[in-house]
Amino acid sequence: MATRTENTTNRAHLAAGKPPAGKNVPAGKKLPAGKPPTGKNVRTRVTHEFPPVYDRDSRVLLLGSIPSPKSREVGFYYGHPQNRFWKVLAAVLGETIPETIPQKKAMLKRHHIALWDVLESCTIVGASDTSIEDAIPNKIAALVARSKVARIFCTGATAHKLYQKYCAADVGIDAVKLPSTSPANCAVSLEKLVEAYRAVL
Repeated sequence: MATRTENTTNRAHLAAGKPPAGKNVPAGKKLPAGKPPTGKNVRTRVTHEFPPVYDRDSRVLLLGSIPSPKSREVGFYYGHPQNRFWKVLAAVLGETIPETIPQKKAMLKRHHIALWDVLESCTIVGASDTSIEDAIPNKIAALVARSKVARIFCTGATAHKLYQKYCAADVGIDAVKLPSTSPANCAVSLEKLVEAYRAVL
């Protein structure tokens, strides 16, 4: 029977990829090592990589938290194919669902809607807004000053919480919280999202 000391030593050897004490491993064979965190489990620092969509005639500002991995990959807001943002907004505005980035920008500007995110950077695990830490906000007040924005809406609870914490006092406008269009919020139907987002009109 192995002693407590031997068991402790063996666990340490296995964690380091070494054979248990007194055991030989055939040449070329590797022991399984403890798996380091990868992919969705890794906390990384994310920096906003694309500019806001707005012009001097923008009257409404929609704010997310920070771009998801898929949005960063495609280089534009709400880039995940299962995110319902563009479908919802097109329904609210009476438009055809835009497919390309230029089409999305044009639709926003036709309806005097600005689009940005609350955060300039943060640390986050995957696309989980609830894991956000070390937040640095964007300069929302500067965008508002360069436009006619008088109403601000946040596309989810985390974005709203971050805006109210870091930006509201500086901007001077309290934001309205809208339900998230993320696929993670699938409990809210498309019809209910469209109804909620009509508030931006």
